[in-house]
Parts: sequence; C-alpha cells; structure tokens
Amino acid sequence: MNRLESMSVFVAVVEAGSLSAAARQLGMPLATVSRKVAELEAHLKSRLLHRTTRQLSLTDVGASYLAACRRILEEIGEAERAATGE
Repeated sequence: MNRLESMSVFVAVVEAGSLSAAARQLGMPLATVSRKVAELEAHLKSRLLHRTTRQLSLTDVGASYLAACRRILEEIGEAERAATGE
C-alpha cells in the first residue's frame, strides 16, 4: 500500500465531506477510495472515520491523523518545489 497516496485520499475524503464526493474530485472509483481508507485504518489498527449512510465524521484518532497528514503532505510539496527550483 502506498501510504502517501492513502494519506492524500484520506485528506480528500475529509475535505470533500464524503467518500463519493472525494471519488469525484480525485477521478477515482468510489470503491477504490473506500478501499484505500479501509486499508489505511487496517494498517493503523484504528478507526479514522465514523461513517453512516448520511454522514461522515472524524474520530479523535482521525482528527490527530488528519493534522499529521496535512503537515506531511505540505512538507513533501515544499521539498518537491525546492528540488524543482520553484
């Protein structure tokens, strides 16, 4: 599992507010987005999201992980911009 991609998908799901909205934004099938979040939760052995048919919300662990993911993804972006001379 590519953890960076899974982190990006997790952040997109939270920011979009739903798995289906994130799938549309990312241009991925809904099943792929759902599987990536499930694989990430399995890898971490923690529930990141509370899911109902109408609502998605972060668990406490999910909120902490989201902040870390955003920080990590931003640092990677900065490193890539520096490496390409931007």
